[in-house]
Amino acid sequence: MENLVLRLPQIVIQLLAFAVAISVHESAHGWVAERLGDPTARWLGRITLNPIKHVDLIGTIIFPLMLAFLGAPIIGWAKPVPFVTRNLRNQRRDPALVGLAGPGANLLVAVGVVLVLVVLKAVMPSFRDLLNAMIMAGALGASGIAAPLIYLLFSLAMVNLVLAVFNLIPIPPLDGSHVVGALLPPRLHWQWVRLERYGFLLLFALLWTGFLGIIFKPFVNALLWILFS
Repeated sequence: MENLVLRLPQIVIQLLAFAVAISVHESAHGWVAERLGDPTARWLGRITLNPIKHVDLIGTIIFPLMLAFLGAPIIGWAKPVPFVTRNLRNQRRDPALVGLAGPGANLLVAVGVVLVLVVLKAVMPSFRDLLNAMIMAGALGASGIAAPLIYLLFSLAMVNLVLAVFNLIPIPPLDGSHVVGALLPPRLHWQWVRLERYGFLLLFALLWTGFLGIIFKPFVNALLWILFS
């Protein structure tokens, strides 16, 4: 219990970063769908960075909280931004572009934040020690205002990176499945879409078996190498 109390500031920062990441992700879906001919997301008020508009009780609150308290990387999902395929100009290609928009936006945010962190690493001699203290020893591991700010930037980079990789897994209803669907002939496409009813079971199986950790590991290690080398 004491360890959990010490980690509460980290958990709060990670959840804030996650709220930003899902808002960017879902807004990007809606923005690209609108550019490709479907204004549904705009009509529903889903092209916004307000996370309340995108909250899914299980995927945005319960599941990320559970992972945070377990000390695992935070991932999850929001309410999907709806789009009407028949409104898109190219009904075969454009769903894949809408699907890729979310992970693409998360990757752009992650790259931008990493660049800021690299600059801070260059100008702050204590950067590595502060970041390492926050990661390893919790809120009491470092003092001063710089430590939580650096950890917030680190969390934004990590969560956006992990969320992008997670959503590119080609399992319905994740975004990667839209890319696969666009490449399949129509007869097989409908069979692929029917797999969505089993998608969350497959994702929980990947989480339970530790396979998700194997997928994330090289990307997480690359981020840590950039920041600590």
